[in-house]
Amino acid sequence: MARATPAARVALALIILGACGLVASTWHVFFATWDEPEHLAAGVELLDRGYYEYDTEHPPIARVLLALGPYLAGAHSYGTPPPSGVSEGEDILYRDGKYDLYLTLARAGALPFLALLLFVTWLWARRMLAGEGAALLAVILLLSVPPILGHAGVAALDVPAAGTILLALYTLDRWLDTPSWYTALLFGLASGLAVGTKFSAVPYIGMSLLALALTHWLLRARAPPTVRTAPWGVRAAELALVAAAALVPLFIAYGIRAPNEARVAIRFNWAVSYLLQQPGFDHGLGVLLSHLWLPREMQDLVNGIVAVKAHNDGGHLSYLLGEVRTMGWWYFYLVALAVKTPLPMLAAGTTGIAWLAREGWRSGDNWRITPAVLFVAILVFASGFSHINIGIRHVLILYPLLALGAAWVVTRTWAALRRMPNRRSAALGTFALAAALTWQLSTLWTAWPDYLAWFNETVTHPERVLVDSDLDWGQDLRRLERRSRELAIPRLSLAYRGTADLTREPLPPFVNLPPHQPTTGWVAISQLARTRNPSDYAWLDAYQPVEHIGKTIDLYYIP
Repeated sequence: MARATPAARVALALIILGACGLVASTWHVFFATWDEPEHLAAGVELLDRGYYEYDTEHPPIARVLLALGPYLAGAHSYGTPPPSGVSEGEDILYRDGKYDLYLTLARAGALPFLALLLFVTWLWARRMLAGEGAALLAVILLLSVPPILGHAGVAALDVPAAGTILLALYTLDRWLDTPSWYTALLFGLASGLAVGTKFSAVPYIGMSLLALALTHWLLRARAPPTVRTAPWGVRAAELALVAAAALVPLFIAYGIRAPNEARVAIRFNWAVSYLLQQPGFDHGLGVLLSHLWLPREMQDLVNGIVAVKAHNDGGHLSYLLGEVRTMGWWYFYLVALAVKTPLPMLAAGTTGIAWLAREGWRSGDNWRITPAVLFVAILVFASGFSHINIGIRHVLILYPLLALGAAWVVTRTWAALRRMPNRRSAALGTFALAAALTWQLSTLWTAWPDYLAWFNETVTHPERVLVDSDLDWGQDLRRLERRSRELAIPRLSLAYRGTADLTREPLPPFVNLPPHQPTTGWVAISQLARTRNPSDYAWLDAYQPVEHIGKTIDLYYIP
């Protein structure tokens, strides 16, 4: 792959800076979302006290970067007993009187991961699309997806996970395409970084490795006999290097801190005990771990991965299309993609990755087949095995693949239009292409600042489709406070779901609105509260809200 021109590198830098600026412009609008205090608490605890004991279902790498800004600004740990870090996170945000400063600095910690996501998309696009302009177009199309900007604007792990997993998948394809000790080392280090950011990287990278290895094997089986492949022994040795290299970021993440052998042992023993209670492979793994000595860092890693598995096995209270379940739906992510993706991207992206796969299969170019293979593998895993259905944020990694496909469709369509002999038809086609691109890019201003709660044009009542983190993540409390002051509300009945300490918030005198108890006066209710059990506040259906606060809170006055 040829070096990028200076103009292309400058353009990419400006695009990334523009995306970061758009994200930063939303910070002042929104209150802390549901997960932000706990992520902040875990990172600050590690930086300040050397321990990592809050919500160990998530690894520490991204959390440390999210907490670094607040920590340097004076935030410190209060030592709230684990495992939940919600109260600790609230104390960090509230006690010093620097709530807005700490939250802003924590959110700024997500911007490097957004930059990484866009940069790796550009690298990938340069390998499969013709021209620097096409690669830059893929980046622009990606950043015009509101869920990407929305989740990049909060101090959470989903955009960090998407960026690091995409890097791991890119280096995986490089290793399979040009196997060497160097590319194996890069893939291993990137995989360790991704796993140390979020444990969903384990199945995503694992499924992708199997799917892409099969794809490469099929392509090589069709290649002429003169094409040589590395001996299996060499590939096995390289795979061992991948595994060893992946441990390096993980040992750094889990190792540089004060040891707490007793608590580590308690968590590890719980993980082993949980596996021993399961049938099949899980039980066998538990038996192996119970007889195996592992360093402290590996014990923490095992505990975290098993904690995620236990969470998935038990499910999570989720909402879809007016229904609430614990174990989720196999079609959850299909619906989420259908309603949370801009329609031009949805149409062009899916068409493009299929088109790329056909071109790649015919020419033997694995890079062009890869987006379709990864898209299917990750979506099949998420749909078939995930019982934690709480948002499109868990499959943000699919959007760079759709952006690659959409950029391919746009560039090929543009090339075809330029070759058309009928200039009138070419002009009409050019107009249609420009209209579709304008429609796609219009989300940058029409969705602002509510990128997180955005839905495409197929949905008129989002609360009837998706809620948790796709619509209402507790982010509109600040808007309610401002509007309450403007209206001089003397007393408020409030039904709100989030991790805010409402007693510390500048709300009017309020009472928590209990379920099934109609009241009078001013009433504010968030969509998450309303949909957790739809019958709880069904009595409000007889009234019309005075106004909507942001995208997620309805404000009523009941005579």
